[in-house]
Amino acid sequence: MAKKQLNVRVDATTAEMARERAEQQGISMNQYIERLVQHDMGEAGRNFVDTAAQFMKEHELAFLAEFGDGPTGDRQDVRR
Repeated sequence: MAKKQLNVRVDATTAEMARERAEQQGISMNQYIERLVQHDMGEAGRNFVDTAAQFMKEHELAFLAEFGDGPTGDRQDVRR
């Protein structure tokens, strides 16, 4: 995959902490920042799925009452 250059500004303390952390992990600053973003996106995806699952768990009975349980459910006409 092609790489795209990003320029960001952070305070000196943050820059130094990032440099130190990348060094501790034996990776470049670029790799460290890339991993942070990928990790953050992974968490967002997991949070979305967890929240959707919790919503469905809480509202399952309402959905079943309204729409049945699929093609073989009680209600065939779900138009409104």
